[in-house]
Amino acid sequence: MNRYPLWKNLLVLFVLLFCGLLALPNIYDQDPSIEIAPARDAVVDPGKRDSVEQLLKEAKIGYKSVRLLNNRLMLHFPDSDSQLKAQEWLQGRLGDGYTQAMTLSPDLPEWVMALGLKPMYLGLDLRGGIHVLIDVDMDAAQKQAVERYMGDIRTYLREQKLRYSGMRQEGEVGILSFKEAPVRDQAASKLGGEFRNLQIETEDLADSFNLRFSMSKADQISVKKFALQQNITTLRNRVNSLGVAEPVIQQEGDRRIVVQLPGAQDPSKLKEILGATATLEYRLVDAEHSVEDAMAGKVPPGSRLYKSREGRPVLLKKQVIVTGNQITDAASGFDSRDGTPMVTVSLDGQGARRMRNVTTENVGQPMAVVFIENRTTTSMVDGKAVKKKEMVEEVISIATIREPFGARFQTTGLDSPAESRDLALLLRAGALAAPIEIAEERTVGPSLGQDNIDQGFISVVVGLGVVMVFMVVYYKVFGVLANLALMLNVVMIVAVLSVLQATLTLPGIAGIVLTVGMAVDANVLIYERIREELRLGNSPQASIYAGYEKAFMTILDSNLTTLIVAIVLFGFGTGPVKGFAVVLFIGILTSMFTAIMVTRAVTNLVYGSRRIEKLHV
Repeated sequence: MNRYPLWKNLLVLFVLLFCGLLALPNIYDQDPSIEIAPARDAVVDPGKRDSVEQLLKEAKIGYKSVRLLNNRLMLHFPDSDSQLKAQEWLQGRLGDGYTQAMTLSPDLPEWVMALGLKPMYLGLDLRGGIHVLIDVDMDAAQKQAVERYMGDIRTYLREQKLRYSGMRQEGEVGILSFKEAPVRDQAASKLGGEFRNLQIETEDLADSFNLRFSMSKADQISVKKFALQQNITTLRNRVNSLGVAEPVIQQEGDRRIVVQLPGAQDPSKLKEILGATATLEYRLVDAEHSVEDAMAGKVPPGSRLYKSREGRPVLLKKQVIVTGNQITDAASGFDSRDGTPMVTVSLDGQGARRMRNVTTENVGQPMAVVFIENRTTTSMVDGKAVKKKEMVEEVISIATIREPFGARFQTTGLDSPAESRDLALLLRAGALAAPIEIAEERTVGPSLGQDNIDQGFISVVVGLGVVMVFMVVYYKVFGVLANLALMLNVVMIVAVLSVLQATLTLPGIAGIVLTVGMAVDANVLIYERIREELRLGNSPQASIYAGYEKAFMTILDSNLTTLIVAIVLFGFGTGPVKGFAVVLFIGILTSMFTAIMVTRAVTNLVYGSRRIEKLHV
């Protein structure tokens, strides 16, 4: 009556052993580490690993290991002092082609890494890391929106064949100048119908007739909301694409963004990631004016002087055709004609229409691609590493427009395949919709995180111990079986969190403690049902069978309501609430498995094959 078939026993055993293997990486310590990654066209190979080891030996800095993982070097150190010394020593000695970031990394054996096993992530409150509060420049976002309107208005008036004498911007207001009042009034009428989000006013001066236009209040709110959401998306894509693990990036208030990087310990590295800008601008070449005159200081009003990567001066028109904001996708590759690195660019609907219009009107004219990037270089000055940040604008290619094109095309002229990959990566992540400024920066030390881990671990152990003592005292042998299920339940929770690579925070630990207390509910229902069956005069074997069978639906109903609560918390909650909901959801599922399947399998093994006169329950 109380026997599982062999396959079911083997299934339970396999699940438990498999979960134990998945949870195994979490028993290893987190070492202070430095991650060295390539930038631009640099390469991380065994030779670079050997050179880094030699640098550490020269400085007599103790280290545990230097591992080459996915084109990155991970340096493990025995303590934080060695990590800091190594970070200072290596700075400026690795070269500009490499970046380094301090972090915490598990010291896993080679065979565990070969199996692809990873520990669960720990949140900022447990692991330590970097907390940054970013302020979005909403005034700049509105000015950029007015600039876009100016470009659209310029194109629209050209299509309507309405001539104006000048256009300029004063803060968040655009001004159009006309020589004749009737032309100004006609333009005001047409612009009012075409651009309904603009507030247009007329202004009569002694020497001109002007139109002043600005965004409506509703449009300003929309622009600010878009700028904030676009920056959140861009920062999340950028941090994820550059390999920073388990980031937390979310909105705070009307104009601020919170970025948290658990495990990261180098704020300067985070600033480089957040401030990294690699984008493109497509501009027409000013072939009507002389480059020599521009170099002599006579730059035409509608043009600007640039330099190519070879140092040649290039005169381009100020009007931008499309920018990185309008790029929806980018992929790196090689040009089929000459094998040089290139990036295939896809534009959104507005950018595609603008590119198509400009290329249609300028067939046979040259168009330039301007590469814009914020670069940080490190140099040794008086024995100290000094970082310098500069914005570089280079003309990477000039090509003649042979025929009109729009949504998809290629950009060539890049230095290396690595640069084309980096450019495609940052273009896919998107450009920031508005400038950002770091308003607050906070580094949470790993010692504080370790204190939280220790206190959380103690809470789990104390809660587990109290429950286990109660179960043994009250339910005797069956209490021992329930305690076994409790311990296996905790292992399974850790295993599932490790597989999902979920982030465990203090609320998550609270979820584990709560799950430990709730996990015995199912066993209590089963054991009380067994007692009731025994009081009714049923045999021990029949009582065990009835206890598990008749309590199942009650257990399912009670846990189902808790699962619904966990789903609601995850759907409507944010940050720590989501972490608590995830752990609670996983804990309910694992506790049902251990309380019903595991305890019954063990009970069957203990009592199922022998005659029983009395049950100790």
